[in-house]
Order: sequence, then C-alpha cells, then structure tokens
Amino acid sequence: MDTSAIILHIAIILIVARFFGELVAYFGIPSVIGEIIAGVLLGPTFFDLIQIDGMIRVLAEIGIIMLLFQIGLETNIDDLVKAGYKSVVVAIGGFLLPFIACFALSYYLFDLPQLVSLLIAGTMTATSIGITMRSLSDLGRGNSREGQIVLGAAVLDDILGVLLLAILFDFSQNGQIDFAGAAQILLFMTVFFMVAPTVAKSISYLVRRFETVSKIPGIVPTTIVSLVLFLAWLSHAVGIPELLGGFATGLALSQRFFIPLGVSFRADPEFSTHIHEQMKPIIHLFTPIFFVMVGLSLDLSQIDWSSQFFWYFSISLTVLAVVTKMGGAIFIRENLARRLVTGMAMVPRGEVGLVFAELGRISGLLSNEIHTTIVMVIAYTTLFTPFWLRLFYHNFGHYLDDDLPEEKSVEV
Repeated sequence: MDTSAIILHIAIILIVARFFGELVAYFGIPSVIGEIIAGVLLGPTFFDLIQIDGMIRVLAEIGIIMLLFQIGLETNIDDLVKAGYKSVVVAIGGFLLPFIACFALSYYLFDLPQLVSLLIAGTMTATSIGITMRSLSDLGRGNSREGQIVLGAAVLDDILGVLLLAILFDFSQNGQIDFAGAAQILLFMTVFFMVAPTVAKSISYLVRRFETVSKIPGIVPTTIVSLVLFLAWLSHAVGIPELLGGFATGLALSQRFFIPLGVSFRADPEFSTHIHEQMKPIIHLFTPIFFVMVGLSLDLSQIDWSSQFFWYFSISLTVLAVVTKMGGAIFIRENLARRLVTGMAMVPRGEVGLVFAELGRISGLLSNEIHTTIVMVIAYTTLFTPFWLRLFYHNFGHYLDDDLPEEKSVEV
C-alpha cells in the first residue's frame, strides 16, 4: 500500500471515529461504542474500505498505550493500594473461574481437542483494561472505589493472562509445560514494575527543571511521549504487554505517587496537572484508532449464521464469560451493588484475548469457525459492557454514592 493511501485511511479513521463517537455520546452512550461501530462499518463486515495494515496496528498500539498512560496519570495510588486485596480477589476469581468453566464447556460438552479448549479458555481470562476503564471514565466513575478495584484487578488479569499465554505457547510447540520459563517472565515483570516508575519519575524531574530554560516550546509532550513509548518497549522486552509500560509511566507521574526513600522526587501536583493538560490532545488523537481497529478486526460477513454450532457455542461461551467474570467479584467485602458493578466492569475482553485467538489461528489450531466464534464473544463482551454499566449506574448508582465526595476531591 502506498503512502498516500495510508494517509487517506488514517484521515478516514479519525473523522469517522469522531463522528460516531459524538453521535452516540449525544444519546448518552459511551463514545467508545461509537468508535468500535465506526471500525465495523469501515471494515470487511460492511464497506471494506480499510484493511488493518502495519501502520494502523502501530498507531492503534500507541493509542492503547497512551490511554493506559492517562489512566495511570489519573490514578490515586492511595486508593489503588487500599483496593489491593480486593483487586487480588477479583483478579484471581475472574481468572480461574472463566478458565475452568470455558475449558470444561469446550472440552467436555463440545468435544473439542484439549489444546484448542485450553486456548479458548485462555481467551476468556484477561479483562480489557482499555475498554473497561474508558467506559468507567466516560461515566465519571474512573476514580470511584469500584473503579480502583477494577483497575488493579484488570492489571493483574493481564499479567496472569500473559503468563498463561507463555505456558500454552510452549505447550503447543513442545507438548510440555515450561514452568521455569513462566517463572522467568514473572521475575522480569516484578523487576520492571520496580524499576520503571523510578526511571519515569527521575526523568520527569529533569524535564521539569529543563522546561524553565528551554528555548523551544513543547518539551513536555515530546519528552513524555518518548518516555512512555520507551517504557512500553521495555515492558515488551521483558515479556509483558506494552500497555502496562504506559500505565506504569502514568502512575509514576501522577500526583499521588512518590518513590520511597526519594524525597526529592516526591510528586509535584502542579507539574502533574501540567503534564495532563499537555498530553490530552495527543491521547485524544491516538486512542480512538485502537477502538476503531477493534471494529475493523471483526468480519461478521464470514460467519455462517445458519450454523447451529456457531449459535450454541457462542451463546453458551458468552454466558459463561459473563457469569464467571462477575463471579470473581462476589467474594469481596462490599455492598451488593458495588460487587455487581465491579463484576460487570470486569466482563469485556480485548487485547490479550485477541492475542490468544490470533495465536490459535496462525498456528492452525483454531478453525476459521471457532476463531470467528471467539472473536464474536470478545465483541459481545466489549460492545455490551458500556451499555449495561450505564444502565446500572442510572438505576442503582445511588447505592454507590458514599464514595463520590472523596472522588470529587481528587484533582487531576
């Protein structure tokens, strides 16, 4: 594809995503839904105007990295720590229950091969941090108590999902499970989350000092974007998703974060706000491209809508995917409304699930019918979650109002 065609495709993606985002927002629907719909319309399902190529993938990846950077930047680390054990409970429950139930469904009820069933179960384990937190942020609940529980749980889910992916990949290649390799990845992850915030905070300290003497405008966005992308690359290099590098950077630069034993690097609220304002236009430019790509990846025209297997398997898998994710939140000590909305927010799958599905398709383990079915289940959980979250908050939000004064006091 020549350069002019790529430029045109990017222009179309940005304007159509904006149009449908504004359109659904007018009716009170989270804008992420409009952006995904834009991708479905532009993709092979309807008009087939745009195909996913290398450039769009790169821009979409930058978009989700920037979104996670923003989420980290707006996160109150104290609230995240307080939600710690609850996030762990939600994450482990929301990881094990879908994996066990979806494997049993695929292997015992639909009689699929063992490795295929493991891959299918793996796609149902990890929550999409980007879609979940974007939906909560659109509803003004990103910094709520349930928002912090979900954020911590979704990050842990992604880490567990990557470990599972590494184990299943080795199993598919060698016929045996390499626990030593998984342990090595976990060690790299631990080191990364210890080192990355220190690096980010140290560089931001230098940027703040240098900005006062710089003769060229724009040093903050230039340096911060470079830092985010570098730490995203570093996270990939140690075996974890790039988007978690963006999250770690944002968290390190947030107002409520400080490096232990590093008093001179303690957060400067004014500089954190300055970074937030400087980065907003860049984040709003790149983020919609990711959600459009989610829509572009769906080819509903290839589905055999008359296939009984498709309907039985996709519906039963969707029901299990929803119920088991919600089940992970039942065990936390909160009122029923917060447990329910936490479980609902954990339902959407996305980045890691699509990686599982793509691995199965490329390796030939998943047939086109099963691959499409899995992608459709991911699409169901992605598209419907913002709707039922909004409906839930509209009807039962008053049961969660006890944390709103605290949320309003948080400045970002």
